[in-house]
Amino acid sequence: MKSRTYVAQISGVAQVFLTAVASAKAVRPAAIVLALLAIAVGVARAEIIEQILVKVNGEVFTKTDLETRQVARLRELQGQKIDLKSDNNDELRKMLDEITPELLVDAVDEMLVVQRGKELGYSLGDPQFQSVLENIRTQNKLGSEEEFQAALKQEGLTLAGLRKNLERQMIWQRVQQNEVLNKVAMTEDEARAYYDSHLTEFTTPASVTLREILISPPADPRGVNVAADEAAKERADAVRARAVAGESFEKLAADVSDSASRANGGLIGPIKLDDLSDDLRKMIEALKIGEVSEPLHTARGYQILKLETVSPKQTLAFEPAQKQIADRVLDDKRRREFLKYIEKLRAQAIIEWKNEDIRKAYDEGLKRQAAAGSAAAAPSH
Repeated sequence: MKSRTYVAQISGVAQVFLTAVASAKAVRPAAIVLALLAIAVGVARAEIIEQILVKVNGEVFTKTDLETRQVARLRELQGQKIDLKSDNNDELRKMLDEITPELLVDAVDEMLVVQRGKELGYSLGDPQFQSVLENIRTQNKLGSEEEFQAALKQEGLTLAGLRKNLERQMIWQRVQQNEVLNKVAMTEDEARAYYDSHLTEFTTPASVTLREILISPPADPRGVNVAADEAAKERADAVRARAVAGESFEKLAADVSDSASRANGGLIGPIKLDDLSDDLRKMIEALKIGEVSEPLHTARGYQILKLETVSPKQTLAFEPAQKQIADRVLDDKRRREFLKYIEKLRAQAIIEWKNEDIRKAYDEGLKRQAAAGSAAAAPSH
């Protein structure tokens, strides 16, 4: 129980969120989350003295900053159809405790990177800002200044706030690109080693496309009816004989099959051969394209199969696979190198925690990040 309390103790958004949900039983979850955004901002503005949670090289991160990030993340989760039930306060608290450690790590990392970018002289100039504004107006079809200002207001932003957010994003990207990504390269030996150890990623398994006709005996609540089963077998033999004699298998499936696939002329697949039972795979492998199988006795009845197409197992050669290899190897190296870069900035920074519970949440976020990095770096076979 103790592990679920450190966020709610200091983050006002938790109580605001729970209060909003509890008082909105007739409101859809999406509306609740959107309403929370306005409520949380109102609560923050009503505070006379802002609560500082941490200072990073003198730059402050406040309770309001955390709440803003929590609300934004909850909105993302709601977009993923996370269930925010109005009578489940424990679940909401659990969600906040789950997301907050990662949010704190991200916030501190962002502050460190942006600070480094400013040391390097990066900034968002007026011409760049105006260009971005024009793109925003064009993409969102905001022709007039009134429409643009209304859109900003709807998102709870001012022009100055928008510029600050855009500048931080731009600085983050430039530091990441110039300080890390441009210095990461891949040798041909590394590419070859990755290819050799990940051949399955470049291999398309063998598959087949079939058509089926299913003849099912009538259901009998007393169990297996031998006479009905024999009658179904006789019908299946007769249908197969018609198919072998030259009648359209597709039309026969549409006319007599008891399977839902009759709507598609009995078409099923593509099916990976490895996904089939050994007996069924051997039977299909013995067929030639266009051949019709003997009726197969299954739990559903008697199934007749026609082999439509065969796609053999194929492995992409090293040369045409190099772009995919480069993307995967470089992405992995860039993530690891950027994490090393961040860890260096953290080691050089003066980070002053003003709340012990939040510091514990941050430490938990670091542990999760390290565990995820270790899992990603582990070799796969």
